[in-house]
Amino acid sequence: MDDLLREFLTETSESLDTVDNQLVKFEQEPNNAKILDNIFRLVHTIKGTCGFLGLPRLEALAHAGETLMSKFRDGMPVTAGAVTVILSSIDRIKEILAGLEATEAEPEGTDRDLIDKLEAMVEQGMAAMAAGAVADAPPLVPEAPTPVEAKAAPSKEKEMTEGTLIDQTLERPLRPGEVSLDELERAFRETAIEAPAPVVKAEPAPAAEAPAPAA
Repeated sequence: MDDLLREFLTETSESLDTVDNQLVKFEQEPNNAKILDNIFRLVHTIKGTCGFLGLPRLEALAHAGETLMSKFRDGMPVTAGAVTVILSSIDRIKEILAGLEATEAEPEGTDRDLIDKLEAMVEQGMAAMAAGAVADAPPLVPEAPTPVEAKAAPSKEKEMTEGTLIDQTLERPLRPGEVSLDELERAFRETAIEAPAPVVKAEPAPAAEAPAPAA
């Protein structure tokens, strides 16, 4: 067996043993960032090494799993269905590694079923995030017309003060010699009606010139 392949199988097997315990926790705590990072690094390492060793089947499956977990790390919600598909992908990777160790070559077969599910989870998660962003966006509000500046209404305190003064003035009893406002206004009106029109004096007509004496 090639030394690089042997080293790859040994390191990957040890990493899978370490991650196995965390996979159980991942089912119970799908939003645990530390567990997600550990699984992501394992799948990322498998994908990168497969490119050097010429293992296209394993590389394609690991790449699909890495893409989904990368979206989770970016904030896409982790669903129970996605966790199930990831666990199934890890189990499939173990099967491929076992066949690779036994025959020093990738087992024949296709993992299209799992890859399609992983890709579908990415699409569904991105669509859900987009729908949530649209729902959270503020509604479009038509532009309000420019308000017409209204005259400031007199303050309530001023109105009360003025009203109080007027009421006090009207209610105060007249002192000797005073007249009410109504009587004063009536007097002005009567004076304007009864006052005779001013007489315009006519100016005297100019005297006629005397005729000149006859020659």
